[in-house]
Amino acid sequence: MITIDGAEGEGGGQVVRNALALSLATGQPFKITSIRGKREKPGLMRQHLTAVEAACAIGNATCEGASVGSSEFTFHPGPVQAGEYHFAVGTAGSTSLVLQTVLMPLLLAGGPSRLVLEGGTHNMMAPPFEFIARCFLPIINRMGPRVDARLVRHGFYPRGGGRIEIAIDPAPLQQIECVERGPLKSTSAIALFAGLPFDIADRELGVARQLLDWPDSAFAVRELPAEWGPGNVLLLEAAFEQATEIVTGFGRLGISAESLAKTAAQRMAGFVATEAFAGPYLADQLLLPFALAGGGCFTTVKPSQHARTAAGVIAMFTKQRWAFSAQADGAHLVSVS
Repeated sequence: MITIDGAEGEGGGQVVRNALALSLATGQPFKITSIRGKREKPGLMRQHLTAVEAACAIGNATCEGASVGSSEFTFHPGPVQAGEYHFAVGTAGSTSLVLQTVLMPLLLAGGPSRLVLEGGTHNMMAPPFEFIARCFLPIINRMGPRVDARLVRHGFYPRGGGRIEIAIDPAPLQQIECVERGPLKSTSAIALFAGLPFDIADRELGVARQLLDWPDSAFAVRELPAEWGPGNVLLLEAAFEQATEIVTGFGRLGISAESLAKTAAQRMAGFVATEAFAGPYLADQLLLPFALAGGGCFTTVKPSQHARTAAGVIAMFTKQRWAFSAQADGAHLVSVS
C-alpha cells in the first residue's frame, strides 16, 4: 500500500484528489495522513469528502476513516464503472475539483458516462467552470477522448447552488506535445454579477481597459439572476491558436472592484508577455492526464509548488519522474525525465 504524507509539498486538497484519481486509474490502494496539513483548517472539508465519496461510487472502492475533519483515511480501489452519476457538494465547495477527481478514471472506463455536479461553480479557491470548459477540456479532447461540459446554473460562494453537466466519451489517452501556443486570436473581459450593484462590474472593466491593450468590443458586463447571488467574477480570456488562458478575479468582501481588476489584468498581461503554452493553473491540471498517457510535454510559466507537489504524488503511483526545465525564453518545459 502506498503511504502519502498529506502535509508534504503544497500540502492541500490537491494531494487527496490526485491520489484518488491515480489509485482508481492504476488499481493501487493508498493511505494518506496529515490531510491538508498546511492549511489553516486542516483535514477533509465537505468538498474533499464529496470527492472521496465520488471516487468510491465510480470505482466500487472501499474507504476507511473519511469524514469531515478527518486527518487520514485509507482507500482500496475497485474496477471503475462507466455510468450516470450525480454528486452534490452541499455547499459552495467546488464542482470543478470534484470533477478533477473522477474525470481521469472515467476516461479510462469501458463506456460513456454522464455527470451532474452541484455546488460551487465560481469559487475563489478553484478554477471556475469557464476555465475547465475552455482551457482544460480542449487539451483532453486533443488526447483522444471527448468530454463536453455545460453550465446549467452558476453557484457563487458562499451560497453555492450551481449545477454543471459533463458528458464523457472515453478513449485511450494519447501522448501529445503542447510547446507552442501560436498567435493570439481573440480576447475578452467579462464581468459577471448577480444580486449586486451594476457599478461593481462597470468599475472592474474600467480598470481592465486601462491595463490591457484590448479592443473595446472585448469588454462586456453580464448580469445573472439576482437569486443566484450575491456573486461577482471578472473573467479575462486570451485565446491563442493552440491554447486558451483564463485569468479570474473573484469578488469578495474587503477587496475593491479596482483592486480585483488590477490584480487580474496584471496577471493576464504577464502571461501574454511570455511564450508559454500553459498558465500556472492549467499546468497543474495537465500533469495527471499526461502522466496517464505515459508522457508528453508542455511549456508553462515558472512552475508552482502546486505543480511540483502533483508531480511527487504521480511518481508514487507511476514511478514517473517529471522534469521542470527552464528555457532560454523564460518558459519552462515540463516532461518525463
